[in-house]
Amino acid sequence: MRDAEKKIWERGALGPECERLRAAGRKIVFTNGAFDLMHAGHATYLQFARKQGDVLVVALNTDASVRRYKGEKRPIIDGQNRARMMAALECVDYVTFFDEDEPKELIAELQPDVLVKAEDWAHYVSGRDIVEARGGKVVLAPMVEGLSTTKLIEKIVQAYGAG
Repeated sequence: MRDAEKKIWERGALGPECERLRAAGRKIVFTNGAFDLMHAGHATYLQFARKQGDVLVVALNTDASVRRYKGEKRPIIDGQNRARMMAALECVDYVTFFDEDEPKELIAELQPDVLVKAEDWAHYVSGRDIVEARGGKVVLAPMVEGLSTTKLIEKIVQAYGAG
């Protein structure tokens, strides 16, 4: 297994790396999210995503991006630590960040063959048009019932109080 820290790439450097991997015949899978407070649902999702191709790229929302769509109290875990946790997973090959509200520009930059999102995003998959335009596919991953970061936070607050 590669050293986890070596899996974390600057966004601009990852495009040429994906191009090199594609030229070598590797199928690139892309997924994204906050991945705040990792839990078994995340692990199952990422293992599913990895099975869709040869290389799994995970793009994490920056802390600022997470705050914009999850609220000022999030993320619970800062970006660098979320990246280190993600990179420690054997099923993950590359980790990078995006600061936009959607990863569409990053998807255009990396040109993945497969785009994976959780099935609760079936109504809208950012970057679907980019991936499908070049012959790639979008795969919806099944959800693990009862597991979510929001529910986990609620359980912690209930058990230990808001103070």
